[in-house]
Amino acid sequence: VARTASRPLAAGDISLFQSLVFLGGQLSLALCVLLSLNYYSIVLGAASLSLVVTYPLMKRITYWPQLVLGLTFNWGALLGWSAIRGCCEWSVCLPLYLSGVMWTLVYDTIYAHQDKRDDVVIGVKSTALQFEEDTKLWLSGFGLAMLLNLCLAGVNCSQTLPYYCAVAAVGAHLTHQIYTLDIDKPEDCWKKFASNRTVGVLLFIGIVLGNL
Repeated sequence: VARTASRPLAAGDISLFQSLVFLGGQLSLALCVLLSLNYYSIVLGAASLSLVVTYPLMKRITYWPQLVLGLTFNWGALLGWSAIRGCCEWSVCLPLYLSGVMWTLVYDTIYAHQDKRDDVVIGVKSTALQFEEDTKLWLSGFGLAMLLNLCLAGVNCSQTLPYYCAVAAVGAHLTHQIYTLDIDKPEDCWKKFASNRTVGVLLFIGIVLGNL
């Protein structure tokens, strides 16, 4: 699309072969990291490969590629826990994972609205095209599901007040983000998408302070 035409591979700055060599290097480093973990985590990490491989194809198959992205991106919520504890405590890991999936649906739907006109022309799909004018209603539902799962994860691992204060701050941030979003202005979509780094910072601070 027009917005991404200057990226190295699309612009012809690097060849397909060079990009495959780079990909091979990245995958080799990732494998080294994975093999340094416990056996449970190695199997769990390897299980994510099907999602990693299939995600890039999803825009051609379904209007929900953002859901597959969420399932892929947030695997670390499971793997991080198992790498430390040797297995997943599902009462904590599953709601944490689901909250991440819901968050991805929020920010990547906003992101997808930047390209929706080009996407229609070239024939690829997204939740932005699926939801259209109902986007804010869907995002509100995803945001609520995210917050509820964060609270459930917190309860199940005995989190303390600072954590819940952070979750409340995240809720306020998401509410403002969704309410003020203009899905027909790509520059505003980018601004709202980028502001999700604040969500990550708030949650990180809340988890650290909550544990202290």
